[in-house]
Amino acid sequence: MLQDLSSAQLVAWGNAWLSGQAALDDAVDAVERRTGPHVIGTVTGDLPFATGTPLRSALARLRSHGATAFRLCLPVPGDPLGLVGAKELNTAAIDAREAVLVRLAGRQIGLVPHEDRRGSSYVGVAWTPYPANDTDPEPVGLAEAEHRLLLAIQESAALFGTVDDISDWGPEVTRALADLRDPDRAPTEGLAPGHPQRAHRLAAQADRLAVVVRLAESGTGRGLTSRQAEARHEALRTLDSAIRRARVAAYGAAAR
Repeated sequence: MLQDLSSAQLVAWGNAWLSGQAALDDAVDAVERRTGPHVIGTVTGDLPFATGTPLRSALARLRSHGATAFRLCLPVPGDPLGLVGAKELNTAAIDAREAVLVRLAGRQIGLVPHEDRRGSSYVGVAWTPYPANDTDPEPVGLAEAEHRLLLAIQESAALFGTVDDISDWGPEVTRALADLRDPDRAPTEGLAPGHPQRAHRLAAQADRLAVVVRLAESGTGRGLTSRQAEARHEALRTLDSAIRRARVAAYGAAAR
């Protein structure tokens, strides 16, 4: 998965653009701000793109094909969150741990991002397009996702308590937890105009928790018993599942 979660940015700003809350240039600038230029990757089959098309032109092309909504997919093996098929799309999205579904007039396509490196200095994002089944993903509501995230925090805190002092996992985790508890911390930059305040709050909390999970997962867990290691793994799995659902709900809250 790309560290800046390109799919979430494209969904948030793509929907803001479709609804008239953001200009096309502003949406593209926001999506590309941290990751460099975005282009369409290798195109095969009957898809409305040409390989190498810049993001701005690709979005305009999607609109000419009746684009009405961008939806976020954050799947992992065993939990294909947001995916509807077909198999090739699902496989690529699970491997990347993210994708975007785009609803067009009479059909749906999927876009899967990956890092685009050319030469020693150029770094960007390439989106590989795939045909998608013409069914809508199961919706994830803000209230449901918020409640699930709260329960996951409580459950994982209890599991962490059976392991050890989480501060022992290193200063980066400790700082990430402090940011999570700081009410004055600025909200996430990922949401575009047109998203409800509840979505902004949920995205900010989920994004901060994701940092904790990423840092904790990178720890070695040395010195833990097998039971403690399992409790740690289960706590991180519980949080990750709730975080992904919170992000799908929050970043997709402006989809029409």
